[in-house]
Amino acid sequence: MNNKLLASTALLATGLAIVLPAIADRDDDMESRSEDVFALAVYGDAPYGCKAPSAAAAADECPPGGVYVPDSANGTNPGDPRQILATPAFIDAVNRDPKVRLVLHTGDIHSGSTFCTLSYNQTVYNLWTQFKDPLVYTPGDNEWADCQKSKEGGGIKNSAGEYVDYAAGHPVANLALVRSMFFPVAGETLGGRAKHVTSQAQAYDPAHPSDAEYVENVMWEQSQVLFVTINVPGGSNNDDDQWNAGAFGAAKSGPQLQEVAQRKGADLRWLEAAFALATAHGDKAVVITEQADMWDLDGTLPAANHLSNYEPVIEKIASLTKAFGKPVLLINGDSHKFRSDNPLKDNAPCVIETSVGAETAACADDNYDTHPNYDVTNFHRLVVHGSTFPLQYTRLSINPRANAVASATSFGPFSWERIIP
Repeated sequence: MNNKLLASTALLATGLAIVLPAIADRDDDMESRSEDVFALAVYGDAPYGCKAPSAAAAADECPPGGVYVPDSANGTNPGDPRQILATPAFIDAVNRDPKVRLVLHTGDIHSGSTFCTLSYNQTVYNLWTQFKDPLVYTPGDNEWADCQKSKEGGGIKNSAGEYVDYAAGHPVANLALVRSMFFPVAGETLGGRAKHVTSQAQAYDPAHPSDAEYVENVMWEQSQVLFVTINVPGGSNNDDDQWNAGAFGAAKSGPQLQEVAQRKGADLRWLEAAFALATAHGDKAVVITEQADMWDLDGTLPAANHLSNYEPVIEKIASLTKAFGKPVLLINGDSHKFRSDNPLKDNAPCVIETSVGAETAACADDNYDTHPNYDVTNFHRLVVHGSTFPLQYTRLSINPRANAVASATSFGPFSWERIIP
């Protein structure tokens, strides 16, 4: 039985009527079955800075081309421009890393105090065209789900009576903008050397046609590892915190409830398809990438309620990981400090960076306690550094012949190190 038939059988067994055209002919795809060692540059929550504290300053926040205008006739913009200005050199450093063959961005292309504008998105897009390797990106909350917040410009008008945010900060409209700019062709990555991946827009369950909207959810296989991305925004309880009442009404609106329900369903089905494919192809490991730190209490109270809407995603990951029985690595950003742990296993080893650019130390908390008992041993997580200067990336190496015991710097076929260019 060939891989194509095995994959179809496994997918049908999950109840998913899915067609995966871009990965159907794996017998001819040498890269997916290769035993070559390769590395990814992983980063997120960048470039931060260029905050716009008022409607008047919005026009001057990070204009196209990355040229920072600190002051204007409309007022002062005290945003820190260093990350924007340093990004070309950072990209050049990644390009010069001889081990890196792919770049992975875990979301949040600006801070939670920056207005959501087309011009800013274009600035980041223009910068990313300088990457020589393929770039895979999963959106973060700051560029769409949180655009409705007043500190990001949601519902605010300037002196001319125009909304400072794209579409007044409406999350669904801003996600559509992100998709149109950063995912113009389904199944093709950004960067100088495009890589073909499979997008959910190409391979959705016909029983759930709205899944075709999630062009940002992708999967691919490389060196006997299956990679899958899902859109899970952090900082806003999976987009379930009530949208700005001043802009969108006093209660959760139909569009918000629909957004949460549709995306959650699409994410869960995409995870099921990914693990079914990894099992059918005999892949040695799975990498899941999403933006939210689903275990981060982030000071929002009541804490348990603020994490509860991530539970279906965590539960699905835990059950699929157990059934898979091989190493599964989750990568997320959102909480800004590098962290290496297993939040699905009580008292698992954990290290976290102590300050910007500093070495790691043992964690003071066990994130296992923030969700129900899953007790999954073949799971590990990396939280990548972000939001502060200087910019850095995590070099994640894949060796399909390795099977390392979980540690602060390795797990299964994976090993990693933090790089500050």
